[in-house]
Amino acid sequence: MALDLGNLAAFMAVAQSRGFREAARTSGYSASALSAAVRRLEAQAGVRLFQRTTRSVTLTEAGTQLLERLVPALGEVEAALDVVNGFRESPRGTLRLNVPAVAARLFLSPIVEAFLRAHPDIRLELTVDDTFVDVLAAGCDAGVRYEERLEQDMIAVPIGPRRQRFATAASPAYLAGRARLRHPRDLLGHACIRQRFASGAMPPWEYERKGKTVRVDPSGPLVVTTIAADMAVSAAVAGLGVIFLFEEWLAPAFESGALEPLLEDWWCSFSGPFLYYPSRRYMPAPLRAFVDFLRQFR
Repeated sequence: MALDLGNLAAFMAVAQSRGFREAARTSGYSASALSAAVRRLEAQAGVRLFQRTTRSVTLTEAGTQLLERLVPALGEVEAALDVVNGFRESPRGTLRLNVPAVAARLFLSPIVEAFLRAHPDIRLELTVDDTFVDVLAAGCDAGVRYEERLEQDMIAVPIGPRRQRFATAASPAYLAGRARLRHPRDLLGHACIRQRFASGAMPPWEYERKGKTVRVDPSGPLVVTTIAADMAVSAAVAGLGVIFLFEEWLAPAFESGALEPLLEDWWCSFSGPFLYYPSRRYMPAPLRAFVDFLRQFR
């Protein structure tokens, strides 16, 4: 069977974007061109790869299995062709990163700005996503996540702060007339502003002191997804309740006095984030340049 990489690339773009219109927006090809390429591939393969309705486009079982094999295979083809990039004085191409909201909010900006100044021929595409994704299946070269969420077969390079803490805080207005918190379990009697991951998980608040770990699962008037943490901060400043978030995120509110630290001697310290990417023989030149840059940036 003769292969047409263009048809395969069109199939992968539609599958990853979950639709022809979104694939057209991100790939630069028209929806009709992508549709024609997918039809040619289906005719060649002799099976339907997508179930199409007026409202949605979903993979068939055959399409799902093809995508699972195709993503790493085309990634290797792209990386192999990218080898010639290493012979340029300055690498060029597109680097696609999948990062959590906390990375985009707290520490990526100066790294990205310095990297793009050093490599003007590289285009960087950032996707902010708090779920743990297969970076290749998501069409990305690498991702940023914390150590407990890294898969063992990934290469991990430190990025950003090496130690961080979760802080607990509330506004002076909320604390007025209320007893001061002395133990994490006291939070069960307070209104607390919670955050939920896109997966639906809402982890408990964790504290540690003198080797003792305490986890509490408080309730309150507001729950937001982690990507909307700024709304949680605004709610805490407005006096709606107690917040539990990265210390760096709350630092401006601490400095202005809009929020007061609570239970500070119980705050947990944990390892900072990592850039992670799959181990493979050929690394795309833009990613290789970024990894080398991180080693010099620290």
